[in-house]
Amino acid sequence: MAFLDNSGDIILDAVLTDTGRYRLAKGDGSFKIVKYALGDDEINYGLYNKTHPSGSAYYDLEILQTPVLEAFTNNTATMKSKLISIPRTNLKYLPVLEANPESTFAKYDGGSFSGPWVVAVDLATAGDGSQENALIQNSRSSGTSVNGILNGYSPRAGESSIRIDQGLDTSAISKTNIIDADLNETQYIVELDNRFGSIVETDGTATNVSFIDDDNIASYFFSFPSNIVKNLTSVAPSPIDGPRGTLINFKIRASNDLATSTYLFEQLGSSGLTIVGNKSATLTNARYIDSTVKITGATTGYSIDIPIRFVKASGL
Repeated sequence: MAFLDNSGDIILDAVLTDTGRYRLAKGDGSFKIVKYALGDDEINYGLYNKTHPSGSAYYDLEILQTPVLEAFTNNTATMKSKLISIPRTNLKYLPVLEANPESTFAKYDGGSFSGPWVVAVDLATAGDGSQENALIQNSRSSGTSVNGILNGYSPRAGESSIRIDQGLDTSAISKTNIIDADLNETQYIVELDNRFGSIVETDGTATNVSFIDDDNIASYFFSFPSNIVKNLTSVAPSPIDGPRGTLINFKIRASNDLATSTYLFEQLGSSGLTIVGNKSATLTNARYIDSTVKITGATTGYSIDIPIRFVKASGL
């Protein structure tokens, strides 16, 4: 990866997606460019200077001369901010995706760290009511769960999950107003490292992966209405202050590799983590791997990265 000089010349630097390279390599005529995307990840619009002493022609000069990244193929790092086209000129607010911080949807906050969602990868780490230091040890009998700790071993209804809400996050327009159809997200793309886990419904039902690329990133497509994508009503607790669109709600099941061995933890992770679980059960010196789940709205192109921490009790 490198920066391209953008000091004056207009530069077009493009690469094919994994699907595009696959079809090109087949050599059977199926390769045809029908879609493309544009982004402005490198641009800081705060550099627009309306007080430039040389006049209006120089207001955006610093932006226009910002170095841009050369095109690269790692889909987990590229095109974070895709440009969209909306054939209207009367929009003051654009829709966003925000993580819902309420109760069982909240991030983990406790122990020696806070911030990501935690996925307990096996029975000894998640618990079934008998493990002394397990993170969700009493949930089978009491029906409780720990905010931000997902049962990656055996996801069940009623326990913590991840929920992302979509809509116009502004108090200038009432949340009881209906969001415009072209701003309402009805399809989502969810990307997760397939080595670590898979996306499941909130009751633990498996979902179908659409494809897995050469970087082991699994992509899932979810559409409205479904058990994962639903309407976000105006009465539901939500970080969205204005007109609301849809929500996407899911859990993560840990992979068999993480559940049954420590290999990936040793190769890609760290150890020494302390986590406070249900009934103040404390898991110490745990192994962990940090990763992300990327959620992208297929209509608006808006995306959000969800930090995930896969956790395994030490020595298992």
